[in-house]
Amino acid sequence: MARMNPQELAKAVGSGLLSFPVTHFNEQNAFDEHAYRGHIEWLLEHKPAGLFAAGGTGEFFSLGQQEFSRVVSAAVQQTAGRVPVLAGCGYGTAMAVEFAKAAETAGADGILLLPPYLVGAEQSGLAAHAEAVCKATNLGVILYNRDNFVINEDTLESLANRCPNLIGFKDGHGDIELMTRIYTRMGDRLTYVGGLPTAETFALPYLEMGVTTYSSAIFNFLPNFANSFYAAVRKRDHETIYKGLREFVLPYSRIRNRRKGYAVSIVKAGMKIIGHPAGAVRLPLLDLDAKEMDELAALIKGRS
Repeated sequence: MARMNPQELAKAVGSGLLSFPVTHFNEQNAFDEHAYRGHIEWLLEHKPAGLFAAGGTGEFFSLGQQEFSRVVSAAVQQTAGRVPVLAGCGYGTAMAVEFAKAAETAGADGILLLPPYLVGAEQSGLAAHAEAVCKATNLGVILYNRDNFVINEDTLESLANRCPNLIGFKDGHGDIELMTRIYTRMGDRLTYVGGLPTAETFALPYLEMGVTTYSSAIFNFLPNFANSFYAAVRKRDHETIYKGLREFVLPYSRIRNRRKGYAVSIVKAGMKIIGHPAGAVRLPLLDLDAKEMDELAALIKGRS
């Protein structure tokens, strides 16, 4: 059973910085639960407002359903009610429904609904997909607006009217006009989460559009920096924000942008550099090469 009802979850998610833990794998490429639990405990010392278990940075796309349940259950048990745990969910409708049910069984507080697998679809089809997931669970659901799952304000309003447990909208698409139309239409009916990589780059302008929080992958290996940057955003401290962008976030993003999939790979690389290794990324992703590791290490030096 969920520890928080959807309304409580919405309030908690919007209250502070969110973290996307990576999923730890051992040398045999299997889930390393002990290391994963240790990492979550370390993250909790830095007081995130919530954790997304087995999300995009957690390589949801590479997990079978039994592995997924183990990851979510481990996160739930390790947090022990200290912060809400939201689980990734995706693929085609039938599979997404099964993952949502598995997340609820594992004790998650909410669902982050990732794009459906492969296909493009009309707004009515995307709405039906999201509604099926919402109605399959009592958990609060956040829609992740990105890739082939981009919905407009009409679709979102209709969904929210039919699905009381639809509590949030995470934007990874980056259409400023669409985001403005959605917030103007929906207001405080939803909690809004920034989801563009790297989230810190867009945090200040998105704050002006009602997006009070974002999920920080950088939190995995530089939680103090991530928290300080978030605090500066909430205070609209432009000097601190642009210093952080100039000295770390934008150079970090240049490395991340060199290859597809590096948005995940660079996070595990950062963890290895600070002495908290999480194993390699799973195929089809690729790890950073030695030169890129050196570049990232130089950026991280003195910040951990």
